[in-house]
Amino acid sequence: MKAKFLIPLLLFIVLVVFLAIGLNRDPHEVPSPLIGKAAPVFEISQLGEINKSFSPASMKGQVWILNVWASWCVACREEHPVLVELAKSQVAPLIGLDYKDKREDALAMLAKQGNPYLLSAFDADGRVGINYGVYGVPETYVIDQLGVIRFKHIGPITIDLLNQKIFPLISELKKS
Repeated sequence: MKAKFLIPLLLFIVLVVFLAIGLNRDPHEVPSPLIGKAAPVFEISQLGEINKSFSPASMKGQVWILNVWASWCVACREEHPVLVELAKSQVAPLIGLDYKDKREDALAMLAKQGNPYLLSAFDADGRVGINYGVYGVPETYVIDQLGVIRFKHIGPITIDLLNQKIFPLISELKKS
């Protein structure tokens, strides 16, 4: 008779433990299957210079940051001043990936708010973003000298995140 009550109680306890673990996780740190793997290869036109293209292969040999953004993205506008500061630090090249946007809108935003990017690639149809597993913008990746993704962050970058995770990671990657 006690076994009838013990099984539901144990199932309830297991469920509560899983719920507690889930609630303690940071939603910006969604595990990515791409971490530790080569960054997806692509070649698309640049946002500002239509006749020029960008490919991650051109960044081989250096640690760099890929920031996926769009002019229609409210969180991207919140993040923008932090990216401007990141670019000023010159810790690593900052490349933008303008995601599912209109070229003229993106150029207007950068002209108005400042352009922190070394360059921005123009992903009008979102195919490159899909290959990177983009959930939504903004998303940021740190990619090492060999073209391997070492870090992914979903949501706006903050000064705290830069100082606590991104800058130390870049420093460590540059040593290797």
